[in-house]
Amino acid sequence: MRILHTSDWHLGRIFHGLHLLDDQALALEQVMAAAREYRVDLILIAGDIYDRSVPPTEAVNLLDETLQQMVLQLKIPVVLISGNHDNPDRLNFGQALFASSGLYVYGQVTRDAKPLVLQDAFGDVYICPLPYCEPLTATELSGEKQHTHEEALKWQVAQMLAQIPAGARKVALAHVFLTGAQTTPDSERPLAAGGATTVSIDCFKDFAYTALGHLHAAQANSYNVRYSGSLLKYSFAEASQKKGLQIVDLKEDGAVEVETVYLTAPHELAVLKGEFQDLLENPRLEAAQDYLQVVLTDQAPILDAKHRLETVYPNILQLGYERLQPREEAQETRQRKGLTTEDLFEAFFRETEGTDLTDQEKELLHQVLNELAAEGRNA
Repeated sequence: MRILHTSDWHLGRIFHGLHLLDDQALALEQVMAAAREYRVDLILIAGDIYDRSVPPTEAVNLLDETLQQMVLQLKIPVVLISGNHDNPDRLNFGQALFASSGLYVYGQVTRDAKPLVLQDAFGDVYICPLPYCEPLTATELSGEKQHTHEEALKWQVAQMLAQIPAGARKVALAHVFLTGAQTTPDSERPLAAGGATTVSIDCFKDFAYTALGHLHAAQANSYNVRYSGSLLKYSFAEASQKKGLQIVDLKEDGAVEVETVYLTAPHELAVLKGEFQDLLENPRLEAAQDYLQVVLTDQAPILDAKHRLETVYPNILQLGYERLQPREEAQETRQRKGLTTEDLFEAFFRETEGTDLTDQEKELLHQVLNELAAEGRNA
């Protein structure tokens, strides 16, 4: 069985005021071209289909058109799961009806989840969809306290494995933050308050291949456990990354061969740094059509700098001055950005009350923040 693994489309993303839907549509055309060229038998989409829980109509239409082409025109089955950006109930709409056509949607986490059984020339292949699952959700469904994302995932995996014959070929599809994986600053939204959000790679030791979503950098944490990475670059911190998808050949004995296929963005992201006059008079032609973050090194502000530079670089999304933020302040800001909401509240409490939170108060804070996150995701 040949599988195409993709994830983190984030349809409907707005980047520094720019709607990326046209760029996303062109990138999805390349995904479909790869599906045709490589004659894939199955497409896996590992979550964060949309960028927010209530996506714009145009994003819903683009997903509808894309899935129609994949399933109805190319005749390729598609399995997709919800990520932490998706609303699982909205994504789940029409689940049973779509399955009859070869589109398998897994938005909600359920207590009676079952693997999807597909066939290739060598027999059954068990596809195990593991939608994004918060510990509170796993606790409610399992009847047992699940404190961390890893415990929640292990409960999901155990559900699936209990229904699969020993020795059968198994493929997992999950949206998680793998321990030790490469993250991108200012890119991926934290999964929850607190630090217990990562999961061990050992959770996937029973699977021939695991298709992961959530982290935007394409990476192999082992040969058969991989992030495909996001569809496009969604942060200037991702400017140096290559975006793509994974083509996975699942063999008769459960071994896999994996090839990364890279995508070409309609507009690259780039950071341009230098003095205003130099950037204007000696244009960096290779960056002329890129989406740009411009950092000016001038000592004095330039009147109408962005408008004047746009005569050469029409796609400037962000412009700032290197000198405007003192080094100490910049360091403090970076440190704050590295803190979770829970960390920030604890620091605020310590500053105002002159004492640390007790263990009981920390547990209450952790619970409240995760409940608020869940409510927002399902709004």
